[in-house]
Amino acid sequence: MPNNRLILVAEDDASLRYLAKRQLVSLGYDCDFANDGTEAVRKAMEKKYDVILMDVQMPVMDGLEATELIRKNETSLGMSTYTPIIAITANPDKEKCFAAGMNDFLFKPVEIGRLKIVIDRWMPDLDD
Repeated sequence: MPNNRLILVAEDDASLRYLAKRQLVSLGYDCDFANDGTEAVRKAMEKKYDVILMDVQMPVMDGLEATELIRKNETSLGMSTYTPIIAITANPDKEKCFAAGMNDFLFKPVEIGRLKIVIDRWMPDLDD
């Protein structure tokens, strides 16, 4: 039942990556994973993702800095549309998330119904 939509999940916690995979697969999405912000930036440069779910607090490079670098890369490539980046955090600072270039946010723990609503808000329809 995959819909050929690919989501990058940047999350340093293995159990939360496992939960995200189960939720996303049950919603019909394919997913890749990054263990920290540096890996997320690299993967976002290598492949086109429909949405990025970005943990805010990660080792090596946090989600805010990773988002800023992804946005700089998209701008330097002259992209007409940016990849939607959704913050995933337990302690959201909405202003910092939006200032970094994130489009939306989800609170941890992420409930599958809310996950679907937020992804649907930012992912273009398959018919478009």
